[in-house]
Amino acid sequence: MRREKGVAVLVLVAMLLGISHPSSASDRSWKSMLSGATSSAVNPIGSSAVFPIHGDVYPKGFYYVQVNIGQPPRPYFVDPDTGSDLTWLQCDAPCRRCSKGPHPLYHPSNDLVVCKDPLCASLHSSADYKCENPEQCDYEVEYADEGSSLGVLVRDNLSLNLTNGMRVSPRLAIGCGYDQIPGRSNHPLDGVLGLGKGKTSIVSQLHSQGLVRNVVGHCLSGRGGGFLFFGDEVYDSSRVVWAPMSRDYSHYSPGFAELILGGKATGYKNLLVIFDSGSSYTYLNSQAYLALVSLLKKELNGKPLREALDDQTLPLCWKGKKPFKSIRDIKKYFKPLALSFSNGWRAKSQFEISPESYLIVSSKGNACLGILNGTEVGLQDYNIIGDIAMQDKMVIYDNEKQAIGWIAANCDRLPTSKTDIM
Repeated sequence: MRREKGVAVLVLVAMLLGISHPSSASDRSWKSMLSGATSSAVNPIGSSAVFPIHGDVYPKGFYYVQVNIGQPPRPYFVDPDTGSDLTWLQCDAPCRRCSKGPHPLYHPSNDLVVCKDPLCASLHSSADYKCENPEQCDYEVEYADEGSSLGVLVRDNLSLNLTNGMRVSPRLAIGCGYDQIPGRSNHPLDGVLGLGKGKTSIVSQLHSQGLVRNVVGHCLSGRGGGFLFFGDEVYDSSRVVWAPMSRDYSHYSPGFAELILGGKATGYKNLLVIFDSGSSYTYLNSQAYLALVSLLKKELNGKPLREALDDQTLPLCWKGKKPFKSIRDIKKYFKPLALSFSNGWRAKSQFEISPESYLIVSSKGNACLGILNGTEVGLQDYNIIGDIAMQDKMVIYDNEKQAIGWIAANCDRLPTSKTDIM
């Protein structure tokens, strides 16, 4: 399992001095992340920013993009995470606890975000928060893998090349993280790129400055790599399958779904689904997960596969008569899955998950199920569509239309227009 950053919990501690550190754990206020973003009334210039994505679901187990921050701009590798809002870098403020990253620690600008700034306010779970030090905005963010970052918000320049040929360097609020606790699935990166719905998210800030529409999307290749984009200039909206974004949750969710296997209903409905690029694998709640495993095992009766109990790559693996070399060798034994969203629109929106998008071939040559029991890792009744299920699809989070969309796409090369990726 990798980073599993999604479903982040943001907390604010409002008592630091300059860029100093809280004196003890008792200084922390642990509260849930709230606050979906509301679009500012701006006139975007009709362009997008596109970033190459590096990495894979397996064997690397994580993805990253390069961002260039500061004056002069310096490169940093960050985890693109739609499950959290705040972008932060490991920061020399000085750093109390930082893990070894690919680049030197970020040296913060002296442009502190003040506590009463609306961006700081958006990180709090209530409007009546108090500023013990009004000169700065402090944060703490926790992730589902029990990793965390504590720091202070600063403003600095993000260098972007837009698809219309412009180069821009907007000044954005990011986290200077000077105290990090690695999670169970820690990977050597410089920080996290928060792509969620909140006001502190990078795309929300770019939108508020009139640079792009409040749209973020990604395209992950089953062969590794892919691309990330801000704005709506790299896809044809009319060809995308759309589902309305639920306003009841702070994460990207199309609401409730029914689980389909091989085109037939499994009887499992009302699965609350979240799209989360911060999770390598897909998670179902315990009841749905156990039912799916039972159905898969039933489908495999009489086929030349047996459980590989000696393979600990993932909880459930199967071996054949000889080691498998690729998913092509095994997909004939498995049926496609789908999540069907009853969205109140003209028809149901169906998110299809082929065997290539729920299986991996382990280093031992076995087929392993990339769908895991979310209840066991503390996700309660949330069901997470992770990176494995989003491979070879463009997935779009349109915060202006309040819709989530997807379409099969060629994710192997960066698009320059709406016709490049279909």
